Amino acid sequence: MTTNTGNGQSQEPISNLEYDFVTVLHNKAEAVKAYDTYIKDAEQVGSQPCVELFQKLRQSDIEHAQEIRQHLQQVLQHGKM
Repeated sequence: MTTNTGNGQSQEPISNLEYDFVTVLHNKAEAVKAYDTYIKDAEQVGSQPCVELFQKLRQSDIEHAQEIRQHLQQVLQHGKM
């Protein structure tokens, strides 16, 4: 995403690292939304073990998304971690 001009300045509005974090965060958000559907599907067929697994996976992705947001904030403020 970034092209360096040779003087240390980027010609792109977002660095590769910023783009990476935004992309991963977007993917995690989409996964969390999808798990809501998967949980409902498992509930409809009465599969409590599947409901519990999807809930566990959803919670894990929420926690990962929170950590990614923290890293993204640092990268946006400082350009790196």
